[in-house]
Amino acid sequence: MCQPEGFVSSTHPTHVCKLIKSHYGLKQAPRAWFVQLRSALVSWGFQPSISHNSLFHSRKNGHLVLVLVYVDDILIIGDSSALIHSMIQALTSRFALKTLGSISYFLGFKAFRDSSGLYLNQAKYISDLLVKTNMVHAKTSSTPMALDQKLALEDSAPFPDVTLYRSTIGALQYLTLTRPDISFSVNKLSQFLKAPTQHH
Repeated sequence: MCQPEGFVSSTHPTHVCKLIKSHYGLKQAPRAWFVQLRSALVSWGFQPSISHNSLFHSRKNGHLVLVLVYVDDILIIGDSSALIHSMIQALTSRFALKTLGSISYFLGFKAFRDSSGLYLNQAKYISDLLVKTNMVHAKTSSTPMALDQKLALEDSAPFPDVTLYRSTIGALQYLTLTRPDISFSVNKLSQFLKAPTQHH
């Protein structure tokens, strides 16, 4: 890494610093953190999921505990509050963590619990997307798009902000996780990411 501003050696101004360990903010830091966390979880008896490498599971005394890792956010769920609590204690004894308590919002999902289970929705995510695209007061529609809707590459004037169009399509693709009814429309519109028009 380059010498930090204000700490440049007067005798060796072109030298660089050798890092002994990964530093927060470097591009390799998330991977180094994940390797360290994964090692700790495996040493505590957790196994990585076959379907997703960021999901770990452990069965102890007939109880299941799941740990989901997304960069530096960790979600712990299970059917035993005692095991969840001991897992949190193990993590905080090894790593500097901030516990936020019961889940209320995670990766764009609002979570709420009642006696019958845990429920997720993306209402806030949708509201934020409407604000971002200035469509809060847009007229609603009962269907996302007619199946026979014909879209063409140059069917109207170019869309003024291509970056906004692309980021909105990306956000809508994420939204299809909980709203599969919009999948057809989103996939159809994603065909025009290179050159969107006003009609798209």
